[in-house]
Amino acid sequence: MLVRELIDRFERFAPQTWAEPWDHVGLQLGRLDAEVHKVLVTLDVRPEVVDEAIAVGADLIFAHHPLMFHAAKDLDLANPQNQMYATLLQHGITVYGAHTNLDSAPGGMNDWLATALNLQDCAGLVPSNGATATPAVTMGRVGALPTSMTVSEFAMTCKKVFNVPGLRLISHRPEAMVHRVAVLGGSGSEFYPAAMAAQADVYVTGDVSYHPAHDMLAAGFSVVDPGHHIESICIPHLTRMFQDWTTANDWPLTVVATQINTDPFTFI
Repeated sequence: MLVRELIDRFERFAPQTWAEPWDHVGLQLGRLDAEVHKVLVTLDVRPEVVDEAIAVGADLIFAHHPLMFHAAKDLDLANPQNQMYATLLQHGITVYGAHTNLDSAPGGMNDWLATALNLQDCAGLVPSNGATATPAVTMGRVGALPTSMTVSEFAMTCKKVFNVPGLRLISHRPEAMVHRVAVLGGSGSEFYPAAMAAQADVYVTGDVSYHPAHDMLAAGFSVVDPGHHIESICIPHLTRMFQDWTTANDWPLTVVATQINTDPFTFI
């Protein structure tokens, strides 16, 4: 089968038009008309993931994070990023990225995160680029916990649910009760006012930097930052989705999940 067949089916689930204007989604490298026999699903495309794709015989890498988020200024192969592009081309591996369109898709990234946190009666948090779609497409989710707990207890729950060795809690009131939770995968600190407006007691997002954290504290708001890598939750979900489509359509396709941990941070 062709790469295009899988991508056409995926884009019915998460169209590129739902991506944010600044984003770079879709075909990253290769050809949509290339043949595909095995797809490797990953969060990030890094040199070690490319080596893994070669080792398992994958001819398509399907990633959440774009391969080419920043344009290359040259093709000097002494640069590891450029060498990675060359290796992909040498081995005929196509790369496709689904980023903020997957974040916003109903049943996509932020629903997977909300489900992992056991949130109930969820609603969208921030109108996305696809806000004119019916039903409305939104980034982030906000919902209720089945059982209330303190901010500190909720932070420990996040640590367990997302299997992270550590996280950052931003709160002046760790003893306050949490009933309603907002979550937005990736780097979502700029949207904490939307989480407050949605009457969330705590907001879960990654990559909170120093000055926004002070602003959150000044606003009396609690935020849990378990890191950007919690978006790796997409790997088993996408793998299962693609396997289901493969069975339903009788595609000659093998789908495998990466075994590489691409989290760049080590807690010591």
